Amino acid sequence: MGKKLYVGNLSYSTTDESLNGAFAAFGTVESARVIMDRETGRSKGFGFVEMASDEDAQKAVAGMDGQPLDGRNLKVAEAKPMEPRSGGGPRGPRGGGAARGGW
Repeated sequence: MGKKLYVGNLSYSTTDESLNGAFAAFGTVESARVIMDRETGRSKGFGFVEMASDEDAQKAVAGMDGQPLDGRNLKVAEAKPMEPRSGGGPRGPRGGGAARGGW
């Protein structure tokens, strides 16, 4: 098992600090981050916690999955590697726009 954990179903009021505090009971937390929306500045409802060891990560998954934090039952699992994004932005891989016929 990896040391990086995905934490889902977070409350909008959950902070990096409260996430860190909840997971610290299961071992050394190297980092805890709630993912924020760039436009609104509000939580996207998920985050990542990196534990110091695989053993700590296993204990954290067993102890925190389904448990309440800030009024929501968490979903905790090993984080999957980030998949590469397709290029091109909002109009797809070939661009588009007014110069090329647009939408």
